[in-house]
Amino acid sequence: MTRRYWNINLKEMIEAGVHFGHGIKKWNPKMAPYISAKRKGTHITNLARTARFLSEACDLVFDTASQGKSFLIVGTKKRATDLVASAAIRARCHYVNKKWFSGMLTNWSITKTRLSQFRDLRAEEKMGKFQHLPKRDVAILKRKLSTLQRYLGGIKYMTRLPDIVIVLDQQKEYIALRECAILGIPTISLVDTNCDPDLANISIPANDDTMTSIRLILNKLVFAICEGHSLYIRNH
Repeated sequence: MTRRYWNINLKEMIEAGVHFGHGIKKWNPKMAPYISAKRKGTHITNLARTARFLSEACDLVFDTASQGKSFLIVGTKKRATDLVASAAIRARCHYVNKKWFSGMLTNWSITKTRLSQFRDLRAEEKMGKFQHLPKRDVAILKRKLSTLQRYLGGIKYMTRLPDIVIVLDQQKEYIALRECAILGIPTISLVDTNCDPDLANISIPANDDTMTSIRLILNKLVFAICEGHSLYIRNH
């Protein structure tokens, strides 16, 4: 894997609050190597370790994107839904930002069927086929389409399993991480001081509660993906 410079600096991370962990009573002992201090009852993340693993993650997504491979970004926190969608669209990634349905990846054949139904319904609506149906049927189909858009809209163009999954909240997206582990899909995850760093292939120690922290980490990863995509396009 090629090592590159991603302009990750400590001052920027401090300003974004990346170093603030959870209260010392809510920690996971496995995070001890990633904690540098305790301050007013709160663990402080070692930002040198954050910079190292974030840089490794950027190298990985750059190399993967430069090969034309696909990504899935998972972040279903209410406050982060718009952030996840805009970042994923910018980097041409698939995303899940509302709810992770159990089996979304491990029962891929079922997910594929739902996506096919979703695409067919969207096509029928655009072609005006709903206009020829009874009002009651149209209302039912529109409700179904709205639900599918809400929960599957971010993966509507996904035709196969992703090559890398990026998770923004390990505890909230635990099922997604387990499905990736079962399928052997590499994962990158933010890990706060209450998380288990062993659950992902690359764990980035960082505050996963503050939007400024999540935005900074996600923007670095998205920039690396975009750079990788650009290299792929130039070479093909």
